[in-house]
Amino acid sequence: MKSGIFFERDGILNLAKVERGHQVSPLSLDDFQLNPAALEPLQKLKAAGFVLVATTNQPGLSRGYLPRRELDRMHVLLKQRFPLDEILVCPHDESDRCPCRKPQPGLLTEAAFKWHLDLERSYVVSDKWQDAQAAHLVGCTSLLLQSPWIGKGHHDFVLSSLSEVVEKIHQFHSASILLMNQP
Repeated sequence: MKSGIFFERDGILNLAKVERGHQVSPLSLDDFQLNPAALEPLQKLKAAGFVLVATTNQPGLSRGYLPRRELDRMHVLLKQRFPLDEILVCPHDESDRCPCRKPQPGLLTEAAFKWHLDLERSYVVSDKWQDAQAAHLVGCTSLLLQSPWIGKGHHDFVLSSLSEVVEKIHQFHSASILLMNQP
C-alpha cells in the first residue's frame, strides 16, 4: 500500500482571504490565488513517491453562491500548477450531515480506497482543526500550519512552514521504512 498526503485547499494550496475573522473561499477564478510557497514542497513530496490529494469543503456549491464551473476552473489551474493526483470536494452544507464534510473523514477514506493508501502511514496538511479531526478519526498524522483556525482539539504537530512539514514527513517516512526493513 502507498502513503498519501492530503492537503487542505484553502489556506495551504491557495491564499485564503480573511473577512471578519474567518477564512473565505474564493468564488471565481479571478479571486483564486495559488500559494507560491506550496509548489516546491509538493514537488519534493511527489518526487519521494507520495500520492498527493487536495481536499476541500465547498458548501457554496449547495448553497448556490459558488458556480460549479468556477470551482472546476480553479481546480484545473491547481492541477496544472501543482503535482496533485486528485482534488476531492465536499459540496455539502453543515446541515446536510454528510460523511465527506470535514471534520468527518469521508474524503480521506474515499481517496484511500481509490489510491490504495495506508491511512496510518499517510498525512494531513492543513491550517484548520477540521482536517486534524478527520485525520485523527482514520489514523493519519496531522501536520497543521500555525493559524488562528487550528483550534484546541487533537492535532499531532503544529509547524510554521510548509518546508517544516516536508522535513517532518521525511523524518516519519524514513523511520517507518527502517522499521519495516528490520528482521
